Amino acid sequence: MKLKIQLVIAVMLCFLSFESSAQQDPQYTQYMYNTMNVNPAYTGSRGHLTLTGYHRSQWVGLDGAPTTQALTIESPVGRNVGLGLSFVNDRLGPSDEFYFDGNFSYTLNLNNGRKLSFGVKGGGRMLNVDFTRGTFQSQEDVFQNNIRNRFLPTVGAGIYLHGDKSYIGFSVPNFLTNEIYDEVANSVAAERLHFHLIGGKVFDLSNTTKFMPAVLGKFVVGAPVIVDLSANFMFDDALRLGLAYRWDDSISGLIGLQISPKLLISYSYDYTTTPLQDFNSGTHDIMLRFELRSKERKLKSPRFF
Repeated sequence: MKLKIQLVIAVMLCFLSFESSAQQDPQYTQYMYNTMNVNPAYTGSRGHLTLTGYHRSQWVGLDGAPTTQALTIESPVGRNVGLGLSFVNDRLGPSDEFYFDGNFSYTLNLNNGRKLSFGVKGGGRMLNVDFTRGTFQSQEDVFQNNIRNRFLPTVGAGIYLHGDKSYIGFSVPNFLTNEIYDEVANSVAAERLHFHLIGGKVFDLSNTTKFMPAVLGKFVVGAPVIVDLSANFMFDDALRLGLAYRWDDSISGLIGLQISPKLLISYSYDYTTTPLQDFNSGTHDIMLRFELRSKERKLKSPRFF
């Protein structure tokens, strides 16, 4: 009986989390290394061709928990233009969403080595909802009406002010409030606008140690504010260690290793601080970043962002 009660509680919490997350974009603990998916104005700012792969398994051990895979490709084109492509696959409960976007940025050179970049992105996502893939079965008609390959266009924009050791940016991932299925109200509902604010600054603690605090804020009309805070250290431009906190959600540990000048691998683990902690073993993120450097486009240091 106790086990059944725990199972019911876990399922209810999962649906409550689904309700609060349904109108949210995918989560990224390592947002500071995956910035183009947060702000299109970041596109091409690294100064050379960059490929980033990302996988996130959230709330491991809980059926229907979110999983996310992302792939981005970006590069400067000419002197002030950046181009990029991003692909994201996000699964949550009975729903699957596949995002695909083209990103464009244009950069103005300011005083003191600072730059101001403007970015836009456009594309779409494919939405699928299969209610047969779940814990409960129901005879209600609403659970028979699966959604298959519904196309939803996306148009977003961002602004990104950055220098050698600091950055701040603001973005709107999608201006279009498409109509999508609302699994809570059992009806068609309008998607809500998202607003993202990012920022970070690098401090030189010694010749071999750098420290960067960073923040990501997500604001959605009618939903709780999500704030991610992180503190990362880089040693000898190779080893990265950090801690992060997502407000009223989780605490995280991060570790990264610059295996070669072109390849970075990074891992993070989230420990859930909500009541869901009793029903999952945490969240795992892993990221691989490959950079095709050239002699003409040498990297400036540090490269936290």
